[in-house]
Amino acid sequence: MYETINSPVNYGGLTLKNRIIFAPTSMGLPEDELIARYRAIAAGGCAMIIIGDVPVLKHGFGPSLYTKKGFALYQRIAETVHAEGCLLCAQLHQSDSNIKAMLKYIPGILTKRISMADLRPLLNEQVGPYITNLSTRKIHEITESFGEAAVLARKAGFDMVQIHGDRMCGSFSSTVYNHRTDEYGGSPENRARFAIEAIKAVRRRLPDLPIDYKLAVRQENPHYGNAGVLQEELPIFVPLLEQAGVTSFHVTLANHGELTDTIPPAKHPYFHEEGCFLPFCDAVRKLTKLPICGVGGLTQPDFVEQQLASGRIDCAAMSRQLIADPDWPRKVCSDHANEIRRCVRCNKKCLGGMMAHQGVHCIYERKDNA
Repeated sequence: MYETINSPVNYGGLTLKNRIIFAPTSMGLPEDELIARYRAIAAGGCAMIIIGDVPVLKHGFGPSLYTKKGFALYQRIAETVHAEGCLLCAQLHQSDSNIKAMLKYIPGILTKRISMADLRPLLNEQVGPYITNLSTRKIHEITESFGEAAVLARKAGFDMVQIHGDRMCGSFSSTVYNHRTDEYGGSPENRARFAIEAIKAVRRRLPDLPIDYKLAVRQENPHYGNAGVLQEELPIFVPLLEQAGVTSFHVTLANHGELTDTIPPAKHPYFHEEGCFLPFCDAVRKLTKLPICGVGGLTQPDFVEQQLASGRIDCAAMSRQLIADPDWPRKVCSDHANEIRRCVRCNKKCLGGMMAHQGVHCIYERKDNA
C-alpha cells in the first residue's frame, strides 16, 4: 500500500533503502541515552539519521570532531546506526551567536532575572551586528573549516554531510542580519557567498561526498523566520548552491524567531497542517532537478505516501514522529500502520524538554515507564 515510502531512492548520490529520514535534532541527552535513542530510531527502519549541529570549528558548541572524546562519540553513533542498516549524515554547523555579547547576560541568567525564553530574542538581537562586523579573515577561517570538519566526519563514519543553511549560512543570506557593504553583503549573490564558500571547501577535499543543504526559507506576509532566503530570492540562491556542489536539498522554514514556528505545534496559528513546510519545497522544485527532502509535522502514512508518489518531494524527514514511535517506518513497511503511535505535536516533552535542559523526550515515555 505504501510502495513509494518503502522504495529505495538515489538521494544526491547516496542510495537510501526507503524515503524516511530522521531530521536533525538537538537531543541534549547523556551519551548512553543518546546512543540508545539513535539505535531505536535506526532499528525502527528509517533510511538515514541526520545528526544535528555538528560544529565545524574546534571550539564550537557541542561534541567536537576535533577532540578525542567527541570523535569517539560520533564513531560510536556511526557504528550503532550502521549496525541497524541505517545511514548517517552530519549536519555541519557554525553558530552565529556572539559569545562576547552572551557574557553580559550571564549575571541575569544566574539570578534568574533572565529566563532561557528571554535569552533567545536577546541573542537574536546580537546576530546582525556580529555578522555585519565579522572580519573577512575570520569568514575565510570558518568557511574553510566546513571542509576540514567534513573530512573528519567521513573518517568518523558519516555517509553524507549536510550544510546547515540556517545559523551562520542563513544569517549571511538574510538582509535582516547581513548589513555588510563588502563582497559578502548587499546583492543576493553576495549574501550567498558565505554558504557557497563553505560548500566548495567540502567539495575540494571530498569530490565524491554527497552534500545535502538545509535550505532555510524566510517567509513574508505573514512574516516567519529572520535568517535564510526569501522565497523570491530562491531563483538566485538555488542554482548557485547547486553549482557549488550541493547534491540534494532539505527544505524548511528559516529560524531565529520563535522555536514554536520552526517546530510548530498542532495549534500553531499558521503552520498547523500536516506537511506545513511543503509549499517551500514546491518553490524549490521549480528550480532544480536535485532530490528534495520535505519536513514539517509529517505523521500520517497516507499523506506522506501521496506527497512522495506525486513527486512533490523525494524523501520525508521526521523528528518528533520518530521520537514518539521509532518503528513508524517498520510498521508502514509491514502493513501495521494502524499500530503507529502518532505524534500529536504537543511539544510538551520534546521542545519543552529541550528548552528546560532536560533533553528531548516524549509524553508517551511516561506510559512506557508506568
